[in-house]
Amino acid sequence: MSQDQARVTVLVEVPQEDAFRVFTEQIDQWWRRGRRYRQGRTLSLMYLEPFVGGRLFERIETDGGEVVAETGRVLVWSPPSKLVLEWRATNFQCDERTEVEVEFEAVPSGTQVTLTHRGWSRIRSDHPVRHGQAPQPFLRTMGMWWGALLTSYRMLIRDESP
Repeated sequence: MSQDQARVTVLVEVPQEDAFRVFTEQIDQWWRRGRRYRQGRTLSLMYLEPFVGGRLFERIETDGGEVVAETGRVLVWSPPSKLVLEWRATNFQCDERTEVEVEFEAVPSGTQVTLTHRGWSRIRSDHPVRHGQAPQPFLRTMGMWWGALLTSYRMLIRDESP
């Protein structure tokens, strides 16, 4: 892990095309619920629009109606091998952004999925998203956060496989 990125890799036992499809089309099913992973305190749905410029967003039901919280934009859409997102936490300033790259590599036993979240050196050290952590502990925390999400992704694939 560099000073700038967190990286997580999982193996899923499905072809590359299926791994990409489940990651992108079924994101709401594997993206964990709860305040640690979603902004909505109540019912919410995660969406990823499948094209360059498409949004990664959460649709949240509130007492006052529906709210849409955008977390990212698709920078690279290259099925079935790569997805790159511009990532912005809701409390980022306009010029604060990071990048999430997800690579899907066909291997004999299925697909190796590697997620790299980089660009953290561009986010100031006292930003609330860091929770007061120094760079290395923060990147470990980010790695564990993404690791939990990719574990849910892997479990969804396992549970859906014949």
